[in-house]
Amino acid sequence: MTQEVEGALHHLRGSAVLRTSEMELRADEVDYDEASGLAEARGSVFYKNFARNEELTASRAEYSLKDETGRFYDVKGTSAVKIDARPGVLTSSNPFYFEGKWADRIGSRYVLHDGMITNCRLPNPWWTLRGPSFDIVPDERAIARGATFRVRKIPLFYAPFFYKSLQKAPRKSGFLTPNIGNSSRRGLMFGAGYYWAINRSYDVMYRSQLFTQRGFAHHVDLRGKPRHGTDFNVILYGVNDRGLLLQDGSRRKEGGYILSTSAQSDLGRGFYGKAEINYLSSLAFRQAFTESFQEAIFSETNSTGFVGKHWSTYSFNAAFSRLQSFQTLAPGDWVLIRRLPEISFTSRDRQIRSGSLPLWVSFDTSLALLDRSQLSFRTSQFMNRLDASPRVTTAVRWKDIHLIPSFSIRETRYAESREERDGAIVRRNLVRHAHTAEVEAVLPSLARTFRRKSFLGDQVKHVIEPRVTFRHTGGVTDFERVIRFDPVDLVSNTTEAEISLTNRVFAKRQGQVSEVLSWELWHKRFFDPTFGGALIPGERNIVSSGVGLTPYAFLDEPRRYSPIVSVVRVSPLPAASVQWRSDYDPLRQRFVNSTIQADVRQGDYFGLLGHNHVRSNPRISPSANQLFGVVGRGKPSSKGWNTGFTAIYDFRLAVMQFAQVETAYNTDCCGFSVQYRRFSFGNRNENQFRLAFAIANIGSFGTLRRQERIF
Repeated sequence: MTQEVEGALHHLRGSAVLRTSEMELRADEVDYDEASGLAEARGSVFYKNFARNEELTASRAEYSLKDETGRFYDVKGTSAVKIDARPGVLTSSNPFYFEGKWADRIGSRYVLHDGMITNCRLPNPWWTLRGPSFDIVPDERAIARGATFRVRKIPLFYAPFFYKSLQKAPRKSGFLTPNIGNSSRRGLMFGAGYYWAINRSYDVMYRSQLFTQRGFAHHVDLRGKPRHGTDFNVILYGVNDRGLLLQDGSRRKEGGYILSTSAQSDLGRGFYGKAEINYLSSLAFRQAFTESFQEAIFSETNSTGFVGKHWSTYSFNAAFSRLQSFQTLAPGDWVLIRRLPEISFTSRDRQIRSGSLPLWVSFDTSLALLDRSQLSFRTSQFMNRLDASPRVTTAVRWKDIHLIPSFSIRETRYAESREERDGAIVRRNLVRHAHTAEVEAVLPSLARTFRRKSFLGDQVKHVIEPRVTFRHTGGVTDFERVIRFDPVDLVSNTTEAEISLTNRVFAKRQGQVSEVLSWELWHKRFFDPTFGGALIPGERNIVSSGVGLTPYAFLDEPRRYSPIVSVVRVSPLPAASVQWRSDYDPLRQRFVNSTIQADVRQGDYFGLLGHNHVRSNPRISPSANQLFGVVGRGKPSSKGWNTGFTAIYDFRLAVMQFAQVETAYNTDCCGFSVQYRRFSFGNRNENQFRLAFAIANIGSFGTLRRQERIF
């Protein structure tokens, strides 16, 4: 290693190094002019920027230490990657690798000529982006002109202009990656879109997709944050449908649109607002064009919005809501319930007396403008309902038994009611009076600890928790004249006792306690089998006593016993669990509904199997008998092959209503996914093939959307 000095000129030979607080330049030979700050390096050139963690090598370099500009020849380098670990995004710790014939560094900007970029391991990268020019500003953006994207040296697409943001929260207008797919009902699918970053507070994305057999689909997503504490998101999806070609040559049109909006705002002074708005033009459109099976078979849309404030034990709310329940695919065959609006003022339990006999008071009051319409009747658009319900509660303890008595009255005034003889809506006031007395008894828990080691753990503890509630509601007359809008209108006379029993088993493993088994049972005894005359034999009856017990209707005749509701949860291992929920009806002497589900995960393997069975009287609960399951191996970011299968089979119809098979292969820097989907329900009978290609830490393109993937 030698150094020759000629005035301000330094000739460094051997292992030459130039170092500042921000960079380091190494080479076999370096000529450095101290006066101008210019350096020329030759042979095994190595450059590193400490601030940005950038490294590159070259055969020759010309660099200015004063203004941090230079040119590197036969350049190769790496740049650290920012890992954004999000669900559905493939991640990798590999740095970005780039090479080119030469590169210019101008301040914080790099211009790479006749170069290549990848984040795969060399020397045989899975993907490369090659082009005559790359303009890169680290931590800001990268621009490629005339670039060709290749996978295993096979060119996939050409981009005259390609922009990639390198910021943490990128916002840049531009065209979205095109996609392509195939469907047996829609034909070939071609899609493209544009993202417009309007300003710092608003952006909008528009994507159009052509179905060769059906027409154009449009997707608009508008987001905004007008001020701190306020934001909104509006999504509109619609299809201009030419119609499904039938065997007789005619077409069945199923076009329509779905509007979804979410918004929230801090209004100041303790007030806040929130809204969830969903509108569906027709159930036929949802079944034909939505991509989620659960969404396609869901027959309701629910919209709510409210402004509220909470202080002390009080709450004030002004709420708007719209519930639309589609009965069939026929136009207009739905039940529509709206609040326009409902203003409520409530208080949770507030203690007004302490001592041996404490007292708590609470109340619920509301004034609502309501509207209900369906094929059989319709109320006026602004039918008013005034409801008030004060409640007083106390607590008594005797040894280890806790008694919680309470008493409440409820007065409800309706501006309209139904005629008893034909059910017609009349503008005649109806005032409903009700009073409720309730006593809840919390009995002592029984517990026993087994200190013998078992497969469950070092110790096992069994706990039994009994509870009994007696309730009497009276004063309700003309139950059939009340128009139903929500649970407020389901109050009926009743005298009942509810018994619940909960068994819990806890296991202690290596000092950690967890619940490995629980079994909850609850059941009601009705001393008034007709609920004060509210029950109509031979019809589906809904009263508050049944709604609070089980989500399945069971009242179609007078009865003194409710179904016995059972929920069993078993978790013998941290990675395995079983849950079984069932209703056993003593009157019918059988299980009227049952849902069981078991799931397990061991390493990369996972599985879920479930069965849903409803066999009550068809006039009160539609029958169902479905088997569903998921099985697979892999994780979203695990390397190698990942495979998963999902299915829903209907035994009643002997039809596989939904099936999905996905195979993915992930390398160290990218991933390939292929998915086959099968829909068969209602008027929909369709096969779909979807593809996706993902680049680690960047994103993916194709027709397989993130929310539809198994991996």
